[in-house]
Amino acid sequence: MSITPLPITILIDADACPVKDEVYRVAARFKAPLPEAHVRVVSNSPFRIPDSPRVKRVVVDDSFDAADDWIAEEAVRVSPRCVVITGDIPLADRCLKAGARVLKHNGDEYTPASIGGALATRAIMEDLRAGMDGIGGGPPPFSTADRSRFLQSLDRVMMALSRV
Repeated sequence: MSITPLPITILIDADACPVKDEVYRVAARFKAPLPEAHVRVVSNSPFRIPDSPRVKRVVVDDSFDAADDWIAEEAVRVSPRCVVITGDIPLADRCLKAGARVLKHNGDEYTPASIGGALATRAIMEDLRAGMDGIGGGPPPFSTADRSRFLQSLDRVMMALSRV
């Protein structure tokens, strides 16, 4: 008797995600059994998604952290076969605690060992920005190298989870 493994679920924090198309491409290679959606695109407003039964749009209300709360709760439900795509460090922390794998848009992976430093750096940067009175340049532009690194990282994580 063969046991079919649970599908790998990818949760995208989509409101500011520059790699949605890349996620769809990688996910298409790792087909989940239907009717379970393989990719969930979570946002406060509708996004165009591929016409696929394996990709589901989840639009939450526009209250503060509604999308983050939905993603964190879903990560608890589908872990450990869950990948979360986000640049939101507190959300990454919540998802790691749920047992999910978490990737930033540039392909860096948050881990239990790295999340504490990321949270501390975020707090320091918040304090610095507060003292700059609106002066600052923001994050560097998203590059082709970032996109490539993300694709490689997502493929690596998906391969590892498909063996579990």
